[in-house]
Amino acid sequence: MSARIPPLADLGMWQAVIAAAVGRCQCRGACGKSHAKDGDRCGREHGGYQQRHGGGTVRLLAAPADPANMLLPPHRAAALPRQALAAWCPTCHDSALAAARKAARAAAPPAPDALFDL
Repeated sequence: MSARIPPLADLGMWQAVIAAAVGRCQCRGACGKSHAKDGDRCGREHGGYQQRHGGGTVRLLAAPADPANMLLPPHRAAALPRQALAAWCPTCHDSALAAARKAARAAAPPAPDALFDL
């Protein structure tokens, strides 16, 4: 953990989540990938190098473990306990968030057509 760069906000919470994840993304398929090559868990590690999606250094983030909770407003997501958080690489996080948004839109009732409601 010597060369790893922590985030600017709530360092203690972030360190606890990353330590619990042993510095590795905890996605197990919520992003839409099976991660079968990595033992059914994303293989990206904090501070490691990602060869795809633009390359560069992987910076894990602490976000809700349940992708549905990623849709919470920021002030409610920030109030979640450490046990409700997981380490996510940016690629898995973005994909899981997109899937959660798509599922929420599909589950929402259709909006009435206000143009013709009289």
